[in-house]
Amino acid sequence: MDKHFLTSLFSPGSIAVFAGQTSDPESQTPQARALHRALTAQQYAGKLVFLDTHASGTLADLATVHADLAIIALPPDEVAAAMELAGRIKCRSALVISSGIDAAQAAELHKMASRDGIYLLGPNCLGFQRPHLQLNASVAGPLGTPGPLALVSQSGALTSSILDWARKNAVGFSTVVSLGPNTAVDMAQVLDYLASDAKTHSIVVYLEGITNARRFMSALRAAANAKPVVVLKAGRKPASNHAALTHSGAIVGSDEVFDAALRRAGAVRVRSFVQLFSAAKCLASRYKPVGRRLAIITNGGGPGVLAADWVSEINLELGRLSPQAIEALKPALSHLATLSDLVDVSEEAGPEHYRAAIEAASQASQIDGILVIYSPKVDRDGDAIASAIAGFNRQVNKPLLTCWMGDASVGDARKILNDAAIPTFRTPEAAVGAFGNIASFYQNQLLLQQTPPPLSELSRPDVEGARLLIESVLAERRKVLTEMESKALLAAFHIPVTKTILARSPNEAMMIATQLGFPVALKIDSPDVSHKSDVQGVALNVMNAMGVRDVYLEMIQNVKRLQPDAKINGVTVQNMSNQTRGREVCVGLVTDDPFGPVITFGAGGTMIELINDRAMELPPLNQFLARRLIERSRVADTLGAWRGARAADVESLEQILLRVSEMVCELPQLREMDINPIIVDESGSLAVDARIIIDNAAPSVRHYNHLAILPYPSQHEQVFPMAGGGEYVVRPIHPDDALMLQAFVRGLSPESRYFRFVSSMQELPATMLSRFTLIDYDREMALVALHASTSLDEHGQSQQTTRVVGVSRYITNPDRASCEFSLVVADDFKGQGLGSRLMLSIMDFAREKGLTEIEGLVLANNANMLKLMRGLGFQVKAFPEDPDFKLVTHQLQLS
Repeated sequence: MDKHFLTSLFSPGSIAVFAGQTSDPESQTPQARALHRALTAQQYAGKLVFLDTHASGTLADLATVHADLAIIALPPDEVAAAMELAGRIKCRSALVISSGIDAAQAAELHKMASRDGIYLLGPNCLGFQRPHLQLNASVAGPLGTPGPLALVSQSGALTSSILDWARKNAVGFSTVVSLGPNTAVDMAQVLDYLASDAKTHSIVVYLEGITNARRFMSALRAAANAKPVVVLKAGRKPASNHAALTHSGAIVGSDEVFDAALRRAGAVRVRSFVQLFSAAKCLASRYKPVGRRLAIITNGGGPGVLAADWVSEINLELGRLSPQAIEALKPALSHLATLSDLVDVSEEAGPEHYRAAIEAASQASQIDGILVIYSPKVDRDGDAIASAIAGFNRQVNKPLLTCWMGDASVGDARKILNDAAIPTFRTPEAAVGAFGNIASFYQNQLLLQQTPPPLSELSRPDVEGARLLIESVLAERRKVLTEMESKALLAAFHIPVTKTILARSPNEAMMIATQLGFPVALKIDSPDVSHKSDVQGVALNVMNAMGVRDVYLEMIQNVKRLQPDAKINGVTVQNMSNQTRGREVCVGLVTDDPFGPVITFGAGGTMIELINDRAMELPPLNQFLARRLIERSRVADTLGAWRGARAADVESLEQILLRVSEMVCELPQLREMDINPIIVDESGSLAVDARIIIDNAAPSVRHYNHLAILPYPSQHEQVFPMAGGGEYVVRPIHPDDALMLQAFVRGLSPESRYFRFVSSMQELPATMLSRFTLIDYDREMALVALHASTSLDEHGQSQQTTRVVGVSRYITNPDRASCEFSLVVADDFKGQGLGSRLMLSIMDFAREKGLTEIEGLVLANNANMLKLMRGLGFQVKAFPEDPDFKLVTHQLQLS
């Protein structure tokens, strides 16, 4: 259980190959011949057995054959028989390279694999490569060079092309995996394996589509939390948003939603084949993720300006030296150097000048990265400058990228820089773009760390009232809420809305307007009118009762003429906003296939489609995510002080976004929504109009199944009394618990650490610590027990300290029906019932998730843990694979 479930696939100790008669290549399929050459071209360290399903004696010989992995490259009609044999020899995994297998045949192979407990990669894929194992189980070409990069591709043709390109560009791989369209082992499972693979330092993915957003996001977030992930996605096409009954639904594309999903997962998206590897190379370097400020050091004004232009183009910032740093650097450079924006060391610059400039930029706290540009000059030695930078590289504590322009004369210099693991590029734009990927990675990692709860810390909304309103509309077989209903729904979540009253006659409209006070706005109220302005269904600044009557009658006539079939409920009357210098923005919701609900923010008003300003984020949101969402929009530039108008109250917009996030989490019936316009000024924000589309939600016993990212399960926090007095809190783990968790592990006795980790390690490695604290709360759960104590500091002042005193955890097994648990309690808290409580709580959570069995491995000499397990009703059995362990299991009965 300490090994990943796909170890038998990607690190097999023995392989059985079903590829026909290897002695008669002419009788084999082309894939079988290519596979045989690939497997035997180098010396695979494990055991390799070739089996022929047609040869006499094979069935009798099967009793002596044992293999972790079966590789099948046979005609389509013979694959099922080979899968049967793989099951008989107890293979844990299978790879089917055979092509021409349709979806129905693939489904049958999946059933056979599931029946025999086999993890199936394929069919219709090119296989995989593991260069460090000298294993080429593919028909994608020669074995790649060993390296730290993993490639996962949904295109066989692109897999072969990338391998061919990599051989010419000194790119090495830990793993290469080709996924066919009908594979059982999918992208999510491969990412999960690579996240824990010690040979893989970074991952590049070519993606064409996903089927299960929750599983994909869970695996991608876990992988990106452990190591850099770069994604190239094809099929950047408009969303399949069939309804498009709102402005948001009309202008949001599925590719934009995918961008939002990748950002939230902490991964980086690139747009081209070449960028895929330059990004991976930069992100896999020793540099930590950094901000957006790039300093440019150049020996020519033109290349430097080109780089600076691209910095601005891709929304980075030009990193500048401080006046003090400039004065300190000047004596070390030529008198021709200029340092105001770019660090132009001049055409006379030699190695010592470049080193001085790099050292100054490296020490500047306001600079996040350095780009060094060299263009060939007469009597200047580019190789010597490259060597000086290569020798100085280890002293630079931030990303250092280079651009040696030209071709024939700079080849040796580029090799010097490459050998020193300094990313080097042929053009300034490519180098700046590569730094942009590093900056994006930093920003996306910040988003990844956010785990908001479903409800904000604002006043509690009337969720039940909102649900009753939605149920009443659906009971009338309607899906479009009227403006009155939409605003009532917003008000239930405390979103400020204009007071709106429905009038069903001209006289009623006049009386309502008189009571509200002039001026007023009149709007048609019809579930069939998507955009009121298109049918002349909006009138603003109506100043008196006579005008209200005339506008009412004219509006009804216009709507009947322009949209005769529309059902008209009447006309709503509302006060005009008094926010004279307010900005118009829009907050919306779209439902994407497959990512589910997505929250949007951008410019509002009647020209929303034309302006097409829309930033988006996957729910749930917290204030950090809401603020970043606003910042990504173009309309954000207008929210500051502007032409006599005071700065808008951005915090009120953040609160509206948090409220919309609450709506999305708690109301799975929401499909589309426009709150447009929201008028915001220095005094606050006010929703003037709203349109909401709903539909029935699939019944489910589990909460928040409609979301691609589960919210932090804050509802599972509980307080328990301690046996000797006092209390402790049990709650789901949070990324912010990392320091407390590390202190907890350090404080364990050597025996307790060994019982938990079967290792003598004294603390958690950084990757493991990150992996343990940032979880998805779906396939995995961890509960921490927290105890607060009061002590005196060095000044005699009382201070409260909170520490982790116990952790229980489970992770769902690949069968998605059972899970494996772990448990550890601080030595000074043992014997107080804490272990029992943590186990019962984690079992309750697993039961709520629909899991039917929980299991774990306990060292046979861990008597206290085995006693606890028996006391909780677990069965204790021998573990056949290792006599040092006991297997403990418990059936989880659904309540």
